[in-house]
Amino acid sequence: MGKGGMSIGDNGEDKEENMAAWLLGINNLKIQPFKLPVLGPHDVRVRMKAVGICGSDVHYLKTLRCAHFIVKEPMVIGHECAGIIEEVGNQVTNLVPGDRVALEPGISCWRCGHCKQGRYNLCDEMKFFATPPVHGSLANQIVHPADLCFKLPDNVSLEEGAMCEPLSVGLHACRRANIGPETNVLVMGAGPIGLVTLLAARAFGAPRTVIVDVDDYRLSVAKSLGADDIVKVSTNIQDVAEEIELIQKVMGAAINVTFDCAGFDKTMSTALGATQPGGKVCLVGMGHSEMTVPLTPAAAREVDVIGVFRYMNTWPLCLEFLRSGKIDVKPLITHRFGFSQKEVEEAFETSARGGTAIKVMFNL
Repeated sequence: MGKGGMSIGDNGEDKEENMAAWLLGINNLKIQPFKLPVLGPHDVRVRMKAVGICGSDVHYLKTLRCAHFIVKEPMVIGHECAGIIEEVGNQVTNLVPGDRVALEPGISCWRCGHCKQGRYNLCDEMKFFATPPVHGSLANQIVHPADLCFKLPDNVSLEEGAMCEPLSVGLHACRRANIGPETNVLVMGAGPIGLVTLLAARAFGAPRTVIVDVDDYRLSVAKSLGADDIVKVSTNIQDVAEEIELIQKVMGAAINVTFDCAGFDKTMSTALGATQPGGKVCLVGMGHSEMTVPLTPAAAREVDVIGVFRYMNTWPLCLEFLRSGKIDVKPLITHRFGFSQKEVEEAFETSARGGTAIKVMFNL
C-alpha cells in the first residue's frame, strides 16, 4: 500500500523529516510529519514531484466522504502522482534510483477471485491512496510496490505521468465499451474525467465524438481538444426530450456509445435516450449515489448499461499514448501550486471553485 513518509538512514537516524498534507476535518488540511514504513524487499521509496487534485479529494475535504467511503481519522490526501525513485528494495530489479515513474495508486490482494480473473480493480481488499483508511501521496516521499511504479519515457514529463491516473479512467471506460473506428461516441460532462474520456475515445479510433455540458468554457476546451462537436444543455430535467433531439441532430449519425461522466439523473436520462437501440451507455461519473432514470424504455431498445470503477492494467497504454503523441494531456493542467501550507489551501479552493480550473497540479 501507499505507506507514508520519512527517510531512514542505515544508522537509524532520520535524514529528513517527511511532510504530507493531512486531512484533519472538514475544510481542514495541514502539512504535518508523515513517517515512512520500513522499505520492503519489493518496495521503492519515491520522492513525489507532481500530484494532481481529483474531485474525490475535494469531496473528502468538503464532506469527509466520497460515495460510501468515510474519513474517520486523519488521512493524507492525494492519489494522482509521479515522482523519482530514491531507494529500492533488495528484490527490485526493474527500477533504480533516479528513475522517473508514474504510480498506480491501488494495491489489490492478488488472492481473491476478482484478482485471479484479472479484474483486480474490483478487489474487496484494495488499498488505494487517499481512500479511507489508506493514506495518500501528497507528501515529500512515499513507499509503494515497485510493480505499481511505471518508468516514464524520456519525452513524458512528471506532470504528464501524474495525469496517467485520471487518463486511466477514460482508457478503462473505452475498453469496457469496446470503442473503435466504427463507434460514434457521445460524452456527457466536460469536466476532467469527461475530457480524458474524450481524448481516450479519439485515441481508440472513434470516428466522431460529441461532448455535452452546461458550461461554455469547458465546452470550448473540449472543442480545442478535438471534439467534433459540442452541445450546451441546461440543468432542467424537463428539457431532456428536446435536448436528446438536438444531440442526435448534432451527431448526425447513430450514437453507438454514450459515456455519462457526470452521473446525475438528467445526464443518465439523456444518455439512455440518445443512444441508439442496441448501443451502450457507460456510467463513469458518480455524481449521485442513487438515480431515478427511465430504464424500462432503454431496456426495450436493448441499450446496455455498463459500470466503470477505476481501471486495470492501463498505465503502460497511457504512457504509450503520451509517448507517441496520440494523447496530449498537457492542456488539461490549468493551475500549478507549490507545497506550502498556504499553497495547499489555495490549490484545493481553486479546484473546488471550478471555473477555469480543470486540473490543479502540485509541483513538489
